Amino acid sequence: MKIKEAVAQRITNLCKERGIAINALGNLSGVNPSTIYSMLNTKSQNPGVVSLQKICDGLEITIREFFDDDLFNNIEQEIE
Repeated sequence: MKIKEAVAQRITNLCKERGIAINALGNLSGVNPSTIYSMLNTKSQNPGVVSLQKICDGLEITIREFFDDDLFNNIEQEIE
């Protein structure tokens, strides 16, 4: 799994765990829902760290807690 896919999956999982929609996450975090949707699909190949921090703030978790998930244990190397 690539890092972008893991980030998208983590956001999706956190929303499901909390029972919130992407639009609600946008309202909670101050990130435009279209930006979040682009992070979840192929439009954005490089999710911005500022947007990711805002999403974490909206979810009331730290960036460390965001990345503290098994999804990030086996990330593919992206250097080619």
